[in-house]
Amino acid sequence: MLSRSIARHRLMAELVGFLPLIIFLALLTYVGLNAPNFMTLFNLKLVLMQSLPVVLLVTGLSAVVMAGGDDVVSGGIDLSIPATAVLCAGITAVLLASGLSLFVASLAALAAALAAGAVNAVLITRLRMTPLLTTLAMFVALVGINNMVTSRRRINLTDGHIGLLREDFVFGIPLGIVIVALVVIVAYHLLHRTRWGLNLQAAGGSRDAAEISGLKVDRLVAQSYLLAAFMGFLTGFFVLARGNGYSPGVENNLMLEMVLANFLGAAFSPRRVVTMWGAVLGAVLVAAISIGLKTIGVNVFWTDLVKGALILVVVALSAISQRVQ
Repeated sequence: MLSRSIARHRLMAELVGFLPLIIFLALLTYVGLNAPNFMTLFNLKLVLMQSLPVVLLVTGLSAVVMAGGDDVVSGGIDLSIPATAVLCAGITAVLLASGLSLFVASLAALAAALAAGAVNAVLITRLRMTPLLTTLAMFVALVGINNMVTSRRRINLTDGHIGLLREDFVFGIPLGIVIVALVVIVAYHLLHRTRWGLNLQAAGGSRDAAEISGLKVDRLVAQSYLLAAFMGFLTGFFVLARGNGYSPGVENNLMLEMVLANFLGAAFSPRRVVTMWGAVLGAVLVAAISIGLKTIGVNVFWTDLVKGALILVVVALSAISQRVQ
């Protein structure tokens, strides 16, 4: 009798864990039926191009979650990565507009990104502040700094090299997709095929066990925030390429899509935990939903409402699944 009850609870947990993915597939099916041109090769390229910034963001966020654990409140989270990306985009755009080279602008943006990552690391590993609140506060602070740097104005792209991420092709594939694919492969190797990556996962799996085994958990967590900040730096170039320059206010949508993709990615994992590949697939699905809803004429404000509701649904179903287990 007890074994039947356990089996029933496991089955319920599995079904609840798959519900976020089922909901997204249902939305995609609805969009596909109402937008005849949605399932085309051209639209697939558009979806992939649209997803590139979020793919880079969730790659960095995955490292933080792996190091700190997947508990939403006390585990690893970094909500400041989108603001870091937009700050890097703003710094790069301002310096290019002032006549400096892309190399100098990139160095300045990289310094800003690593500084933000270092502050997060110190506050969380040294002062023991809650990652969720710390990185949310950092998000607000970076947005404020970026508004001062850019004067919250539109800055047109002045460097042709960044435009190549959108316009150039390699064997018929957009250059941006090729570069992001290479970055994701390198990140996967780093997180899953190196000693450092395995130690990172061990730290997030059980902090006490990792410390007993001799791992320097705080150092690993700090390094994950620096890696996330670096991914934010890379994302900045794709933000500029996608918008053909800098436009204020894009950080909020980036954070919304990053969080949604990250938690949606857990549905692809047998253990219902955040994984890098799952988060990347989640980013592509989120981009497909955004473009699909726009294709069938849904107002952009309603699209944001749908994304926010989906985040609540995904997080709630994840909590329910854990309780059932």
